[in-house]
Amino acid sequence: MFRTTLVAATLVAAPWATAVAQLDYRNLDDERPVTTEDAYPIEQDALEAMFPLAWESDRGTGRLHLAPELMWGALRNAMVGLKLPLATRDGQEHRLAVGGPRAFALLNLNTESPTLPALALRGDVSMPVGNAAGSRALASLKGIATRSWGTWRAHLNGTRTFGRAADAPTVDAPARWVASLAVDHTFWRQSLLVIGEVAAQESLGGGPTGWLAGIGARWQVTPALVLDAGVYRRLSPVGPDLGLTLGASRTLGLGGLGRWGQR
Repeated sequence: MFRTTLVAATLVAAPWATAVAQLDYRNLDDERPVTTEDAYPIEQDALEAMFPLAWESDRGTGRLHLAPELMWGALRNAMVGLKLPLATRDGQEHRLAVGGPRAFALLNLNTESPTLPALALRGDVSMPVGNAAGSRALASLKGIATRSWGTWRAHLNGTRTFGRAADAPTVDAPARWVASLAVDHTFWRQSLLVIGEVAAQESLGGGPTGWLAGIGARWQVTPALVLDAGVYRRLSPVGPDLGLTLGASRTLGLGGLGRWGQR
């Protein structure tokens, strides 16, 4: 009797968990596969591990970046996380540079309505720990808006970092400000999302504005695994000549249906 009940409960619960996870490919993470992020957190009680890899070429010099990240859906409309920026050092030996660990939290302010887009606030703190970390903590604040039209969505992001360039890490240093606009399209049958964006930013030390353009895709491989890839390049004299991103997201735990159906 117990075995029959357990099997029945599993069969009932599995489609619900799958329904939640299968929409994870619509979740645009910070800087993956492009700079722009959407206004919704991950599902409440979900635990998600991410392994993003990025390569940049700037004036003939290439650098490899890795930033493993862990996120937790702390509340129905909020998530918290921690990422560790890593990179290969320039020079004769490809030594590993460890940037300051970055703690962050995202709070969704409202669900999208006919009159208002979905809005969210995100805060990041880069800590002075690591051989390539800054000398002091730096804080960033981001505003996010997402508007949907069927299978199409538009996203607007604006970020401001508070602190001095002299205190910034040498790996994954934040810009003084970043503004980006992105549009994505969902292919439901293929569990695939494609996105294009234009972004502008200024370095923490000041200087001319750099313009970037990028495209990317997210693909749901299994109910708990999403792969993403992107490419970007500069549109102005300031910025990387070319950048490539590749990543994987693994959902380790699932909560209830929550906001997933509204993404």
